[in-house]
Amino acid sequence: MKNTKKVIGLLLIIGIVICLFFLPIKDYLATFLEWIQGVGPAGAIVLTFVYILACIFFIPGSILTLGAGFAFGVVLGTITVSIASILGASSAFLLGRTFARNLIELKVQNNAKFSAIERAVEKQGFKIVLLTRLSPVFPFNVLNYAFGLTKVSLRDYFFGSWIGMFPGTVMYVYFGSTLKSLADVVAGNVEGGIGEKILFIGGLTVTVVVTVFVTRIAKALNVAVPERDIEPAKT
Repeated sequence: MKNTKKVIGLLLIIGIVICLFFLPIKDYLATFLEWIQGVGPAGAIVLTFVYILACIFFIPGSILTLGAGFAFGVVLGTITVSIASILGASSAFLLGRTFARNLIELKVQNNAKFSAIERAVEKQGFKIVLLTRLSPVFPFNVLNYAFGLTKVSLRDYFFGSWIGMFPGTVMYVYFGSTLKSLADVVAGNVEGGIGEKILFIGGLTVTVVVTVFVTRIAKALNVAVPERDIEPAKT
């Protein structure tokens, strides 16, 4: 069973690398978005499944989010992306906790900093997941797998992610609905104005909050990074 998980995890990583470096993903997404625009509301169901795969294979979800707004408008686009993104994030989370776990654990098993964060997440999982989802600094696709390595419950991860991602989802779906062409969608030519600035500034504020929050929890649990892990500066 363990060997099977390792093989599946390795195949998953290979698939991610191929998607990121060898396939013309943006061209594929442009063709796909053009197709769902012609299908109408039924295309929302297809986009949901594609979005789930995008989360698993590290394909940029921002293009699909903008595309949902462009193709379906703000209301249907928001509903579609909100459901699709949480299902995709949860799928990657479960993969990170099962098939890909052993491979990822090899990279972090002796990392005291990761151990501190893991213990903090175990105690305050919902709050930390929520705050990290509100921050633009923490990459969406990486977080999906990374949280799978922690002891956060699926329930806390699910609702923390869903609530935390919702403001950004609404904003980017709206941006997509204002774009003039699919070329702008794929290129991400968004001029968000004051709304984008507010979202960005708010996200940076949350980044500071989550950093302080995790640090305090780690200290309270006596799992702060040992001093021996901190190398003195070279002169």
